[in-house]
Amino acid sequence: MEQQDLQKRLLIALALSFLVFIAFTYFFPTQNVSQTANGNATQSSTMNQAPDANTKSAPQTAGTSAAAAAPVTVSQSLATVTSNHFIMTIDTYGRIAQMELLESKYKDENGKALKILDPNEVKPLEIRFSDAALNEEAFKTPYTIVGSDTIDVTTASGTLVLEQRLSSLTVTKKITFQPTGAYDIAVTTSSEAPYFITPGYRPVADHSMYMVVRGALIKTNDDIIKTIEDGDAKGDESFADAKIASALDRYYASLFYDFDRGLDVSVLKEKDDNPLIFVKGNSNMNLHGYLGPKDHQVLKAINPELTDAIEFGWFSFLAIPFFKVLLWIHSYIGNWGWAIIIFTLLVKTVLFPLSYKGMMSMQKLKDLAPKMKDLREKYKGDPAKMNMQMMELYKKHGANPMGGCLPMLLQIPVFFALYRVLLNADELQGASWMLWINDLSRMDPYFILPVLMGLSMFVQQKITPSNFTDPLQEKIFRWFPVMMTVFFVYFPAGLVLYWLVNNIFTIAQQYYINHMYAKHKEAAIALHHKGKDGK
Repeated sequence: MEQQDLQKRLLIALALSFLVFIAFTYFFPTQNVSQTANGNATQSSTMNQAPDANTKSAPQTAGTSAAAAAPVTVSQSLATVTSNHFIMTIDTYGRIAQMELLESKYKDENGKALKILDPNEVKPLEIRFSDAALNEEAFKTPYTIVGSDTIDVTTASGTLVLEQRLSSLTVTKKITFQPTGAYDIAVTTSSEAPYFITPGYRPVADHSMYMVVRGALIKTNDDIIKTIEDGDAKGDESFADAKIASALDRYYASLFYDFDRGLDVSVLKEKDDNPLIFVKGNSNMNLHGYLGPKDHQVLKAINPELTDAIEFGWFSFLAIPFFKVLLWIHSYIGNWGWAIIIFTLLVKTVLFPLSYKGMMSMQKLKDLAPKMKDLREKYKGDPAKMNMQMMELYKKHGANPMGGCLPMLLQIPVFFALYRVLLNADELQGASWMLWINDLSRMDPYFILPVLMGLSMFVQQKITPSNFTDPLQEKIFRWFPVMMTVFFVYFPAGLVLYWLVNNIFTIAQQYYINHMYAKHKEAAIALHHKGKDGK
């Protein structure tokens, strides 16, 4: 295959791969559990039993562990924790039954305060004993409160003490809540009784159809981030001395962390192969937790290492530094829309030298198209010689047949990384830009940005040199802006804004390069005539 054909096929492959990725993201979303409005509901029983506490951190499947699964229980509200940011409800079994976010940016479909936990799933701070009989008794014996049943943490921390008296031991939970949603929990048992405690099933407040990370995240003691997404749990994953154990969805997380002693974590397999995290406890256990949005500033204020709980999935190696640069720009600009625009300009500036070479190469190939056509006709019966003559032609005129692909190849991972950042960044929720965009994390309500983006792609195609000889290839590229516009209609406005601004800057670069190439040709023609006159 000649190099020019290879270039065109590579461009087509990249375009189609991009569309397949976009289509898969929208039409084949990851599983999402719908949330019910009732905060007091029946607790579902898990499909797996508690891990075997006789081993350090080894989950067991049903029938092999000494512990029983959680029985079906009906919980009621026992205590309430309030702040300016949230209302947290504690149920009669010492668990966090619900968390309502009070900030204006967090609203459900009906405009009410957002509830981030599914009341029918396993709740944070649930304890499971390895002894089956003791476990069954624990789920029939309510906790009682030692002190007040209302804790206000608006301006300072507050402590809630819960006690459960079982036949063979007493369980005490002392929970100190912070205004941020962070908390410290001390669990003591009056006698030894192996148990596990969980941060609960992941939050289910996000109902989007995007392909985002939902499931479990573990930061190991050697600082490696492990994710177990919904549908991928095997039920035998274990991590000794982990730093963070998080149950997460797109914007929210319920997590435990301990950067000093570490956590012995077991991951059980729930229904639909979804992960459920358990941490091994002891008779005098202390750990730290957090429940709420994955807001970078909030997590950093609690502990800078907690920002590792913000997961961007694929291309994290690019997404994380991109996110940090965006945060830095926003700290000066104060508006996320303009921060995205400035970031886009920065990326285009950094990549301009490569884009310049690629675009100039495409200009040269366009000028060489008639000569390449003649070579194809002349050597159509001898492909090897035709390719050799083509390469000599490229070398003579300083053209690189693959040069036009390089800017696109670089742009694809940049886009995917930014796609993850702009899709997962909690900061974009409720972030407004211009007059009609009130939330950059949601689609443009009037479709203005997607339409402008499609028009910009059309203009970009018109001014970009192309030398397609295959009608099918040309047709695909001609309809590419239309297809992209249709898909981008449903994308978050922040992501569409990036792509629109990227196209506008690309158009400006192309005009500049077209101008420079025209001057280059004029100079070359003048030099050629001068040489002839000299003779």
